[in-house]
Amino acid sequence: MMASEPEIYDVVIIGAGFSGLYAIHKLRKTHSVVCLEAGDGVGGTWYWNRYPGARVDIKSVEYSYGFDEDLQQEWKWPEIFSAQPDLERYANHVADRFDLRKDIRLSTEVSSLTFDEAANRWHVRSANGDHIVCKYVVAATGALSAPNTPDWPGRENFRGEIYHTSRWPDRPLDLTGKRVGIIGTGSTAIQAAPILAEQCKHLTVFQRTPAYSMPSGNRPMDAALERDWKDNYPDRRARMLDTYGVSIIDYPTRSAHDYTPAEQREILEAGWASKSAFQLMVAFTDVMTDRAANEVVCEFVRGKIREIVKDPDTAEKLCPKDYPIGAKRLCIDNGYYEMFNRDNVSLVDVKKAPILEFTHSGLKTSEAAYDLDVIVTATGFDAVTGALTRIDITGVDGLKLSEKWRDGPTSYLGFMVAGFPNLFMVHGPLTPAALAQMITAGEWQVDFIAGVIDSLETGGFSRIDATLEAERSWAAEVDAAASHTVYRLADSWYNGKNIDGKKGGFMIYVGGFPRYRELCQSAVQNEFSGFLRS
Repeated sequence: MMASEPEIYDVVIIGAGFSGLYAIHKLRKTHSVVCLEAGDGVGGTWYWNRYPGARVDIKSVEYSYGFDEDLQQEWKWPEIFSAQPDLERYANHVADRFDLRKDIRLSTEVSSLTFDEAANRWHVRSANGDHIVCKYVVAATGALSAPNTPDWPGRENFRGEIYHTSRWPDRPLDLTGKRVGIIGTGSTAIQAAPILAEQCKHLTVFQRTPAYSMPSGNRPMDAALERDWKDNYPDRRARMLDTYGVSIIDYPTRSAHDYTPAEQREILEAGWASKSAFQLMVAFTDVMTDRAANEVVCEFVRGKIREIVKDPDTAEKLCPKDYPIGAKRLCIDNGYYEMFNRDNVSLVDVKKAPILEFTHSGLKTSEAAYDLDVIVTATGFDAVTGALTRIDITGVDGLKLSEKWRDGPTSYLGFMVAGFPNLFMVHGPLTPAALAQMITAGEWQVDFIAGVIDSLETGGFSRIDATLEAERSWAAEVDAAASHTVYRLADSWYNGKNIDGKKGGFMIYVGGFPRYRELCQSAVQNEFSGFLRS
């Protein structure tokens, strides 16, 4: 029996998260498109991450689309920092309002991409048997979408329930009377743990590395704030693109060293009480570049932890001392430190006593065994690159992307990889990614990619690739930007050190979004400098 003929499209978009949804809307105006989404619904991060307490750490009025004025005006956010159900509802509203579903195939996981050099076409195959041939692929796979699940021995022996936070069931869990263990103390765990503690008999927190966290200040949406944003959206969106992190916050004008200790304290107290996420990182101009200035902020937060947590030993375990604040993603919480004052919460230091194995009744560390009914793995993601390396991607001359990135990810300007023509990435490695507000930054990147594709079509080109020289030059630019910061002083998912065996340097461009945008535009305007077109 002959194999069926492949389907033909101009563009295949991988992922129906916020960037993927906008890519459909943008690109289908002039091209035939299909979006392949592994999940059963749209929303990407906000479809998969349903764990208790999941919410955004950027103000909802900013963390939203700006491409349609009517959408901006009609949508109402119930809280300053939106919870996962509201963000998923928003994604579904956008999909319906702009009739995007007709171009989306849900429950369709991409298994391979293979470039046909003779035809300048990509062959896209899914686990369902789809075979699509297209000119261009836009990978909107997300920076945090490939779950990391450490391979502890004995997992199959555990008689209770195991849940990864990024694959939380879409049904309520009854934890009444249950002993729950949560592994990890990153952003996800810090959001989930206080709610789990309220629901279960006992919560054991297994901590390898303590995190810096500050109160979110979440509250119901303020009508005046919402009205102010809706009245000024065009100006605000333009201003956001001109800020370091695509978010409007109060930036400092003076160094920490310009103030007395008392004045430093006053500024930091105001930042802690500001109800504005991440304000501590910009308390002074040099928090992220000067270790001594950074330590002023670190010690302030440690002092807050010691004030909040009543047990001195627990408080000290929760105080980060081995890395600068901001070098790992600063966490935002709703009562995390306060949670440790509950009688039904305990903290286990697994750096001192590592987890050895799952047992039939719980977890065993090098010092003790813990009986548990439910184990929650809040162990993060194979960030930035994981979603792409888990696809079998073959470029020019049989080059595999997983092999290309064996010693660390490479790219040119974060959206193309040399040897993989006509494959574009949104929030790819060596972009501002998680250091920029993801929806607005993603919109800009999609617009940029669309502009590149349009220029190819109007110029009579069928293929674009990055040069190896441009790729190396961009890596040097990214390294140089990071070298002046405290980011280099911590092991984190920013540099892949949360994944055993993952190699490479810093995966995020820290030069700020305005500079990144300028460099992307300059390359195109300079006759596509760093690219090969044919």
